[in-house]
Formats: sequence, C-alpha cells, structure tokens
Amino acid sequence: MTIQRMIRIIAGTFILLSLYLSYRYNGVDLSEPTWLWFTAFVGANLLQSGFTQWCLMETILSKLGFKHSCNG
Repeated sequence: MTIQRMIRIIAGTFILLSLYLSYRYNGVDLSEPTWLWFTAFVGANLLQSGFTQWCLMETILSKLGFKHSCNG
C-alpha cells in the first residue's frame, strides 16, 4: 500500500473518530467543541500539505517503511 493511500485512510479515520467522540461525549451540544479541534487539526494539516507539499504523516510512514508509489 502506498503512502498516499495510507494518508487518506488515516486522515479519514481520524476525522470520523473525532466526530464520533465529539458526538459521544458532547451529544448534540456543539458549544463544547473539544473533539472537533482534533478534526480541525487534521483538516489544517491536509490544507497546508496541499500548499507546501510536506506532510508529517508522510514522513512518519516513510520511516516506517511504506512505499511512496507502486513502482518504488
């Protein structure tokens, strides 16, 4: 599995997890957005990596031995 695919899976999982935790611990009361800050963090990292072409998760996965593409 390539790093790009893993990043999408991890980001999607983190977003869904934070939304679940926000709902679970805050109910429908969004005036206490503790877990939504986690969602914002993931979104901000995705946004900045789109502009800078650098992603911390990509660096971590690369060091763990995941491939950058199917060819290499």
